[in-house]
Formats: sequence, C-alpha cells, structure tokens
Amino acid sequence: MLLVKSLLVKVERQSAALAPMVRRSFEQGWALLERTERVDAAAVRDAVDYPTTGAWLAEVLAAPEGPVFDWHLAHLGGVAAAAAVRAGCGVGGSGTLTVPSGVLALPGLGVLRCPSGSASLDGDAGRLRITDGAGDNSVVLSCPGAGEGVGSPGLIGAGMGWSGLRMLPGSSVALDDLDPYRVPPRGIGPSGLSAAEHPHSARELWAERWREANELLSATDAGRAAEIRTVLQAVVPLAAPRQLNGAPVSATLRSAPGAVLIQLPADARELTESLVHETHHTKLAALDELMPLCRPGEGALHRVGWRPDPRPVPAVLQGAYAHLALTDFSWRALNRPDGPVVWRRWAAEQFETYRNQVGEALLILRESDELTNVGREFVRQMSRHHADLGMAARSLA
Repeated sequence: MLLVKSLLVKVERQSAALAPMVRRSFEQGWALLERTERVDAAAVRDAVDYPTTGAWLAEVLAAPEGPVFDWHLAHLGGVAAAAAVRAGCGVGGSGTLTVPSGVLALPGLGVLRCPSGSASLDGDAGRLRITDGAGDNSVVLSCPGAGEGVGSPGLIGAGMGWSGLRMLPGSSVALDDLDPYRVPPRGIGPSGLSAAEHPHSARELWAERWREANELLSATDAGRAAEIRTVLQAVVPLAAPRQLNGAPVSATLRSAPGAVLIQLPADARELTESLVHETHHTKLAALDELMPLCRPGEGALHRVGWRPDPRPVPAVLQGAYAHLALTDFSWRALNRPDGPVVWRRWAAEQFETYRNQVGEALLILRESDELTNVGREFVRQMSRHHADLGMAARSLA
C-alpha cells in the first residue's frame, strides 16, 4: 500500500509531463480502486498483495519519465478491475481503460486480449463485463460464490480473447503463466531464464507434480504443508531447458512475495524441496522488512556449501535459513516409518549434507559484525535448532 501511495505521488509530480490520455486513464483506474475500497477494502488489499502487483509497482516506480513510465502506468487499470471483481463487482459505473500493450492483465485472475488498445468496463452487482474497444473480445467475470476462493473456477466467466488462471489442485495457489509482470525483464538466474508462455507451460504436468508434492508434504510435515499453501499465492513456471542432471532453477523476488518462480521439476521430490526452500526465502524477506537483520553496506564475501560463488552476509543468512528448513524437513522424512523407501533414502542422503552446510554458514554468521541485534538473536535461535537436530540424529545412531 505504501508503494501504491508512492505511485500516486510520482504521478502528481510528473502531472505536467503526462499526456492527457495517460493522465485520464490513470484517474479512471484510481477512481475505480477508490470506489472498490469503499465497498470492500479487503478486496483491494488482495489485488494489491498479489505477487505480480508488487513486481509491477517495482517496475513503474523505477521507470524514467516518458513513454516507458506511461506504458507501465496503464497497468493500474487491470489492478483496479481485478479488485472490483474480488469485491463482487458492486462498485457501480462504467469506464474505459487504456491498454497500450494490447493485453489487459487482471492480477491473480487472467488476461483479456485487447488489440484495439483500450477496454470498456460495465459493472453491476455480481458481474463485471470487460470488452475490447473494437468489440471483438469480451469476458463477463462473476464474483466468487460462498466458500469459493479468489481465482476459483466459479469466479471466472468465459469470453472470446480471455485466458483465465488455473488454480493448483486442492489450493488457492495460482499457476501463473499469463501475467506480464510475473518474471522481471532481465529473467531469472545467470542465464536469464524467461517465463514459460501459456499454452506451452505444461499445466497438466504442473497439476500432477503439485498434487504429488502436497501428498509428500502433508504426510511428512502437515504443519509445513499448510504453511506453504498459506504463504504462496502463485507458482510461476520458468522456461526450459534445464541443466543436465541439475536441479530446477527456482527463485523468489523481494518485490513479489508469495510467488515461487521455478522450472518444471522432474518429480514430486524436486518440487517439494523447492517449495520448502523458496517459502523460507519469502518468510525471511518479510521478517527483514519488519526488523532488519543485517546492517546496510557492502561487507566481505564468504564461501557457502550450496553455491559456487562467494556470497555477502545477507545472502549467507538467507541461504542458511532455507537450508535449515530443508535439514529439519529431511529429518522428519527420515524418521517417517511408513514413508516410501525412495523418500527415506533421499532424506538419509540429504540430511547430513544440509546439516553440515548450515553448520558452516552459521559459523560465518556468528562471527560476523554485519548483523543487527535482532539478526544476532535470530542466528542464535537458528544455531539452537541446528544443534537440536544434530543431537537427535546422534541419539538414533
């Protein structure tokens, strides 16, 4: 919400430089957002909190004055329309949105192709019709029924030119292969991996992997499985190819909390590891926003067991926290007597590897002067849990 306020301030400061059509489109989108908030403030928060909205805000706030800024600014209309749908569309009135990209994206819901470069909105209680300016493509979106989550099949209507997001089985987590802001322009990782494009994103395979991974998670650690389903809002498929015999590339973005960006895993075990790992990156980033764990500035680089390149202290902390979660999770899998043999074999192999890697990183962190007081206490608690896992392993040896 602070970033949304920052965007309003930036628009006001650049008002004289904005073309009248750009300014008018922004004002219409903002007015729709305000009307929706008066009806249902939680619906606006849901739209703003969806991960790709954060990624868009990072892009538009960093954009220089001129055509690039105007291009990104137009996306506010899609955010406002998504909020209106979530609110049940009872916001009244109609309006026109500028769509310079030709695709109107509603975060967390889907996209409508608008080749004319504009879209009209017409809403009444329970429904919102969005129509391309040329009149060829349109969709009617209905508000969720009782007991249905945002993005559930009952929410999305059908229409020419409309593509809706699919929810992963048994969850309210979207498989987001549509939003234009789901992957940053530079891509992900050293090779700059791009997003897998719908309809080539293997939706059925993703659903199968997700279902199997959730079965493994729930049987091994029900609390962690529930946590992952709560923290995550979106899984963003990344394009292939994968490295030969390598793990799938996965990432989280501080600007888009609640999303995991990942290549299609080979099996449920790979997806399970990635979900545990990336969820803890999101959790620690959120904590660090509230209570900084490291002092600002550039410090020394350190070698860690899970990366070939030396890492600064904040990255060492992030990696150690995620790998401590994997250490804990592999311990639980190892001590699940009714678990699949392959699953327990993986846990037996990985537990000591993860535990040793985390132990080396914790030594770096305990000796560092780059942590805040809160950061040092956090590392002490991590060390305590790491030691407890070690003692539990020795007691069973």
